[in-house]
Amino acid sequence: MNIKNNLLFLKSAFTIQNTKVETGYALNWIKEQNKKINVEVRKIPFKDLKMWQFDKDKSIINHSTGKFFKIAGIHVRTNWGEVGEWYQPIINQPEIGYLGFVTKVFNGVLNFLMQAKVEPGNVNCVQLSPTLQATKSNYTRAHKGKSPAYLDLFIKAKPDQILIDQLQSEQGARFLRKRNRNIIIKVEEDIDLIDNFIWLTLGQIKALMSHDNLINMDTRTVISGIPYGNFTEEQIDLFSFFDSKTNIETIENKLLKSTLLKDRALHTQDNLIKYITKQKCKYELEVTDMPLYALEDWVIEEDIIRHKKNKYFKIIAVEVSIDNREVVSWTQPMVEPAQSGICAFVCKEINGVLHFAVQAKLECGNFDIIEFAPTVQCLTGNYRKTPEGELPFLDYVLNIPKQQVIFDTLQSEEGGRFFREQNRNMMILAGDEINVDLPENYIWMTLNQLQTFIKYNNYINIQARTLISAIQFKN
Repeated sequence: MNIKNNLLFLKSAFTIQNTKVETGYALNWIKEQNKKINVEVRKIPFKDLKMWQFDKDKSIINHSTGKFFKIAGIHVRTNWGEVGEWYQPIINQPEIGYLGFVTKVFNGVLNFLMQAKVEPGNVNCVQLSPTLQATKSNYTRAHKGKSPAYLDLFIKAKPDQILIDQLQSEQGARFLRKRNRNIIIKVEEDIDLIDNFIWLTLGQIKALMSHDNLINMDTRTVISGIPYGNFTEEQIDLFSFFDSKTNIETIENKLLKSTLLKDRALHTQDNLIKYITKQKCKYELEVTDMPLYALEDWVIEEDIIRHKKNKYFKIIAVEVSIDNREVVSWTQPMVEPAQSGICAFVCKEINGVLHFAVQAKLECGNFDIIEFAPTVQCLTGNYRKTPEGELPFLDYVLNIPKQQVIFDTLQSEEGGRFFREQNRNMMILAGDEINVDLPENYIWMTLNQLQTFIKYNNYINIQARTLISAIQFKN
């Protein structure tokens, strides 16, 4: 990406005032969108699923067209972590979907076309999603419904219109090797604005992320991949022209410096590549298909597939009616969590630059065994019942004083597959109480280094990307 596009993104990330629409207006607009849409979601027995079914021996749940996704069973063996073997259901959806933004410059500032979208699993109905959010089955109209809005702009986009184009992973504990195409395009022509779409700057999107469950997961993963460039410390100081009242010691400026400064990191990029390569070679992951009925410790009932101890998550069936979708009513299976989780980054100044304690984490659905994850990631077990000291940094994060908390909100998982799942997302600023020396599968990285790895496939997991997307450079 060239410097012009880097600065275009950076200027948009700084712009939260004098925008096309005010942020307060956007909040009211979302409330109005919620009032306009009739949403009904109810749990049903598996036998009431339409066009979805168990196969004859209850090996999988699939769609009658063979499209969309399957609920399948797997047997996992690994030498990573304390548990070396387990069985579980998983979402198998090998097709690559679109998660895309249309952007356009208004008054010199790049704006993002956001969609007020309802997913059946959303905890609060409407959330702000990318311009286009569609699986291949959706945009090829396997459901016989309407084509997604603005799809043609992506299909016909010329190379010079594409600002970013990446393949990124989804939840590795719930999806089997699932990836989506994360893409941002820029248009010059006027676009007819559909009723449930709105233009917002990147700064406004990040500001709205401080509200619980407002910016959906697909938006978060796409904007996490935005590159802002590599600059010297002197050049970074010049960015104070965006705000004459800027205090160079604010957390926003420290985050900006960590994002833009390519040197002064504790580890070189080459050493980070050696580290993650060693991790991928050290740990083994063997995933074998299993029939659902044969999964040890899992029980199939008429309306639920659950762990015998009611842990981790459940597979349920729902009947959905949503007014403004390509198809207004349907049934489908979903994943329902057994409890909420927590994802947190601990960061610390090292050599005058903020570094993040990043975990090399294996999840059974990972495309390439290990991905970089947040310092703390507890999604599938009840972290509140974790024995003290068992998980690195968990006790520290849960007992951190408020003045050290940079970010703390509830964020939803993707509502098209997950039923009302929200997890606590935190960023913590550590002091001398956290040592520079880290446990074996942790390493310090600057935001600039994390952003560099995001460019490539299967390095930064979606929980880490969600937290990175929330980082603001202006309060």
